Amino acid sequence: MKRTLFSLLMSFAFISAFAQIPTGYYDGTASLSGAALKTKLKQIITNGHVDNGYSALYSGYATTDRDNIAGIPGLENDNTVLDMYSENPNGTDPYSYSYPGVQCGNYNSEGDCYNREHIVPQSLFNSNAPMVSDIHFIRPTDGKVNGMRSNFPFGKVGSASFTSQNGSKLGASVSPGYSGTVFEPVDAFKGDIARMVLYFVTRYESQLSGFGTGNMLGGSAFPGLQTWELNQLLAWHAADPVSATEIARNNASYVYQGNRNPYIDHPEYVNQIWGTPTVDTQAPTAPTNLATSNPTSNTISLSWTASTDNIGVVAYDIYKDGAFYTTVTGTTATVSGLNPSTTYNFYVIAKDAAGNASTASNTASGTTLAGGQPGGSCGTEDFSNIPAAASSYTTQTWTSNNITWTATDARTDQNINGTGNKAITIRNGNLTSSSISGGIESLTVKAQLKFSGSAGSLNVLINGTVVGTIPYTSSSTAAVTINNINISGNIVISIVNPVTDNRIAIDDLSWTCYSTLGTAETSGNKAGFMIYPNPVKNNELFVKGENLNKITKAQIYDFSGKLIETIENPFKTTNKINLKGLSKGNYILKTDSFSTKFIVE
Repeated sequence: MKRTLFSLLMSFAFISAFAQIPTGYYDGTASLSGAALKTKLKQIITNGHVDNGYSALYSGYATTDRDNIAGIPGLENDNTVLDMYSENPNGTDPYSYSYPGVQCGNYNSEGDCYNREHIVPQSLFNSNAPMVSDIHFIRPTDGKVNGMRSNFPFGKVGSASFTSQNGSKLGASVSPGYSGTVFEPVDAFKGDIARMVLYFVTRYESQLSGFGTGNMLGGSAFPGLQTWELNQLLAWHAADPVSATEIARNNASYVYQGNRNPYIDHPEYVNQIWGTPTVDTQAPTAPTNLATSNPTSNTISLSWTASTDNIGVVAYDIYKDGAFYTTVTGTTATVSGLNPSTTYNFYVIAKDAAGNASTASNTASGTTLAGGQPGGSCGTEDFSNIPAAASSYTTQTWTSNNITWTATDARTDQNINGTGNKAITIRNGNLTSSSISGGIESLTVKAQLKFSGSAGSLNVLINGTVVGTIPYTSSSTAAVTINNINISGNIVISIVNPVTDNRIAIDDLSWTCYSTLGTAETSGNKAGFMIYPNPVKNNELFVKGENLNKITKAQIYDFSGKLIETIENPFKTTNKINLKGLSKGNYILKTDSFSTKFIVE
C-alpha cells in the first residue's frame, strides 16, 4: 500500500513494535538466492499452515482486514472492512462495509455487498484446498468490482471499459508483452497485489505445473509467473513499498493460519529471487508528422509517425484544443462527437509503461464538414468497450467515442459467427445511444439470432420514430443498411428487439451524417453573391457581392464530401480564389454567407 508522509512516519514507528516475526522463522535463507531461496521459503511457509476452510474466511477478516488493524492507523481508522476495490486513499471512501456487514449474496451495483476475492483466480486451481481458503491472497472486496475483475490478470490498463468508484480499472493491457484484458487496482494497493501473487507462486510452486495459467502464472516452479506479469508485479512491488497496515495483516494472518508472507517480512527477498526490475526514467520521443484527414460533419481522422523508447511505447494520449480526449495504442485514431463546420487543433503525447510522457507532437488542425455534407461513415460502434464477458442479462452501459450506449436486458459474452469480436446481445430489450450531433442519412449494422428462436427483425428508431428494420437469422452475418433516413440535428439511435425471448447479437454499427443543407445550392443571387466564370477556367474563381471583405472563411469540398481547402479571410484584399490546379470535376464553395456549386474544366 502506497504511504502518505504520515503513514510512512507511522510505519517506522510501528514496524519494530509489530513485526512479530518468530525467532528463527527464516533460518536457512541467509546464503540463498534465486530459485533456491524461493524453494526454501516455500518449505518455511508450508510448515505450520493450517487450512481453516473456505467458509471461515469471513471470520478471519474480523482480524486481518479491518481499517485500524490491531491499533495501527488505517486510512479512515473507522474499523470498517478494508476493501482494496472501494478504499479511496486520497479522500472519502465512496462506500464502506461495517464488519460483519453485508456478505454476498447477490449484487447489482457497487456498495451492495462484499465477498472473497481470490487475487489468483480459484478457477486456475479448480477451487482445490488449501489454495481456495488461503487468507494470504484472498481479500474481502466489493462484489460488483470483484465480478468485473473476474479472472483477468493484473496489469496496466490503456483504455478502460470499466472504472470502479475508487478508480480501479478493467480494460486493454498496455503492460509490455501482453495486450489482453487486465485489471488495474489503484496505485495504493499495487504493491499489496504484487506481494500476494508472489506469495502464491512461492507457497504453491511445486503445484504450478498442474494449474491453469490465466495469462499470469507460469508452468514451472521458477520463476512461477509469465514474463510480462512478473515484470509488471516487480515494478509494482518496487513502486509501492510494504506499509504498516500490510505488516499488521501479515501478523494477523499468521495468528489465523500459522504461516506468513515472506515478501512482507523481507521485501528484499523479491530482488534476491527474481532480480531488480529495470527502472525506466527515459521518456519516449515525441510523435511526429501528425496529420488530419477524412473529415465528416462530426469526425476527423488522425495519423502520426510512431515514437521510439528505450523499452517500449505503450500508448498515445490525444488532445483536442488543449484538453485530453482519449488514449489509443496505435498510430491512428478517429475523433468523434465534433461540431459541423468547426476547426479543431490536435496534438499527441506518447507514454511508456513506466508512465514517462514524451513532449507533444506537432499541432495539426482539421475542420469538420458542414452538417449533411456526404462523406462516408459519420460514426461507428464496434462494441469493443462493452463490459467484461458475462452471460447474465442485465443493463449494460459503456462509452465509446464520446457516445454513451445503454443496452437493456443484455449480455456481453457472445459474438457474431465466432469471429471473436465483441458484440452486444439483447433479449427483451434495446440498444440506445446518448444524443449524437450531425444528423443521420443511413445506418448499417450486423445482427444474428443466437441460441434458439426464429428469424425476425429488429426495429431501428431515430428520436423515438421507427425508420426501418434489420432482419436477422441464425446464420446471417452480412451487414444490413437502412438508406434515406435523412434526419438532421441531434439524434438518438435506438435498436429494439420486439420479439420476446429471441436473443440477438449486434455488431459493426455505423451511420452517415445528414443535414438539410446537403449539397444544395443556396439562393446566391437573393443573397447578393455570384460566382464566375462557371465552369471555371485558368484556375481562377471570382466572387461578386456586397461586403465580401467581411467573409471570414471559405471552404472547398468535392462531391464525395472531402474538404479540399480552407481559406481564412478569403476576400480581404481580392475577390478571386486561386484554385491551385484543382483537377476537373464538380465542387462546392461554402462560406459563412453563401454556398454554391461550381465546375472546373
